[in-house]
Amino acid sequence: MKNLLVVESPTKARTIGKYLGSDYEVIATVGHLRDLPKSKMGVDMKHDFEVDYVVDDAKKQVVNSLITAAKKAKNIYLATDPDREGEAISWHVQWLLTNSYKAKNNDNISRITFHEITKAAVEEALENQREVDMDLVNAQQGRRILDRVVGYSLSPVLWKKVRRGLSAGRVQSVAVRLIVERETEIEAFKKEMYYKISADLGFTADLFKVDGKNAYVSKKINLFDGDYTYSKSIFSKKEDVDKFVKSLSKEFRVESVEGKETTRTPLPPYTTSKLQQAGARRFGWSGKQTMTLAQRLYEQGLITYHRTDSVFLSEKAIADFRKYIGSEYGPNYLSDKPRVYKNTAKNAQEAHESIRPTNASNRDPENIDAKELKLYQLIWKRAVGTQAAVAKMQNTVAIFSNGTGLFKSVGVRMLFDGFLKISGEKFEEEILPEMKVGESLKSKSLKIEETETSPPPRYSDASLVASLERQGIGRPSTYAPIISVIQLRQYVEREEGRFHPTSLGKAVNEFLVKNFGDIMSLPFTAKMELDLDEVAAGKMDWKEMMKNFWGKFEKEVKSVEGTAERVKVEVEKTGGKCPECKKGELVIRVGRFGKFISCDRFPDCKYTAQYQEAAGFNCPTCGKPGVVRKTKTGRKFFGCSDYPNCKWAGWKRP
Repeated sequence: MKNLLVVESPTKARTIGKYLGSDYEVIATVGHLRDLPKSKMGVDMKHDFEVDYVVDDAKKQVVNSLITAAKKAKNIYLATDPDREGEAISWHVQWLLTNSYKAKNNDNISRITFHEITKAAVEEALENQREVDMDLVNAQQGRRILDRVVGYSLSPVLWKKVRRGLSAGRVQSVAVRLIVERETEIEAFKKEMYYKISADLGFTADLFKVDGKNAYVSKKINLFDGDYTYSKSIFSKKEDVDKFVKSLSKEFRVESVEGKETTRTPLPPYTTSKLQQAGARRFGWSGKQTMTLAQRLYEQGLITYHRTDSVFLSEKAIADFRKYIGSEYGPNYLSDKPRVYKNTAKNAQEAHESIRPTNASNRDPENIDAKELKLYQLIWKRAVGTQAAVAKMQNTVAIFSNGTGLFKSVGVRMLFDGFLKISGEKFEEEILPEMKVGESLKSKSLKIEETETSPPPRYSDASLVASLERQGIGRPSTYAPIISVIQLRQYVEREEGRFHPTSLGKAVNEFLVKNFGDIMSLPFTAKMELDLDEVAAGKMDWKEMMKNFWGKFEKEVKSVEGTAERVKVEVEKTGGKCPECKKGELVIRVGRFGKFISCDRFPDCKYTAQYQEAAGFNCPTCGKPGVVRKTKTGRKFFGCSDYPNCKWAGWKRP
């Protein structure tokens, strides 16, 4: 009689199957087996939030296979992922099995967890069986039902007050608000011209003081999600900077030269949000791309569980890393003592480890594709580097005087590369020549650079995830889906790696902020996350949490539905006349399948045409205008406007 072990992923099942041998049958659920119905809310708001879970039609065969295997199994181990979502899947599997056949007093079903898919970790988990943690299950149920209730309540209102077919999500709407608010802040920002001055002394020396006062002043503006500080020089007029430069001689006097040894300590290992940010900055990947690749690495047993907000490293991992560094790089590259990191995230939840390799010796694993290898090496270098010695640098600051101005030059020289040798970070030395106080140096030239103050930047994948995490909004498993959903709903667009709100996104945001201020606020959304954490910790009942929320929210929805004014979605005009009715103007609208051309007299005139976004270049093959196109997944690429006659296409603008 075999044992049955239940996981979510077929790849995970194959990896674990290799470790357990013929005494075990490993079956994958391929995600959730039971969930809320797609065609209705599935939550009885009047009867204590009773939930109507249903089995997905596509999963009935998997359920039947599980039941058949369970009837013959000696023991049943629920080995889904070690987080709230995984706990909920295990609970649903247990419910299906115990309600589909008479289990042997239910004593042969147990829950096991592991944070890495290795033989040792799986065997250790089998020795530490437990029951399903209903606090974690309830936290997952609470989030799922809260989001369902908000979505199903707000969407019909949006249909009536903005446009048919729209939908709203609790956290996604706040993410859209962040992007819309940032766009408003960028539009409101007043750019100011200013001038930078530097001298070429064989090395660069930048002006930093004039008449004893700082040459640069800092300004701070309050943004929706925090403060933004920028600086500008005191020279904002060309005549002033010309007058100052004329007052300078070619001789620069050395006023001081100070050297100081500094150190750099390795950063903590990756958490989910930091890994997504690194994937976006280093490789231009979306959060969804990064998490898909991390999922594959985890399922192949190469890294620990990839959904975590913890920077904790186990004693076993630290010992493994230190042994590797000592043997590969030498004892002088080891930190004096094991380095540990403390969690600083205010939303840190289950006692996960950080994301790390399961075996330090496996630096370049085989049988994985190029992108998986890129991500694996990123994780490997960051995690293993945590146990390496600090890097030591010699910083030199030289101050030069000329007239009423003081100029500064900073040099840096590597003394010992330490962890940088492992992390592979590029370090550029800037070595200043030997010089003495009182010595004069001749300038080769003076450089005057005209520039302007920059508004706060639009959000990228990395900065949006960082902002959500900083505000305490969302959790490790939700960042990537949040960004995917708001693009899928066409509330925002990604252009050259930055998010822009669409006219539709602005209209939906305007309506929700005006009528549902609480739900759209950062503190309220963060408070709901903290409440879910309390549920996970067993300190709050999820139904009580829902009652507190629903009592006020239900009244708001009814009031808004009856009294709120419609919000008009602004449309972009093309400047052309409608060829069909000859009266209306052609405008760009956003539909279910993206942008299209329409007559502004719709529905009186139903003319439509395909929208082609000009890309600002001519096709390198045929010379016709280039256009911007999108893949089925929404990724932009460039093509020829004469397609299919000309099939030139490329990811980069020629």
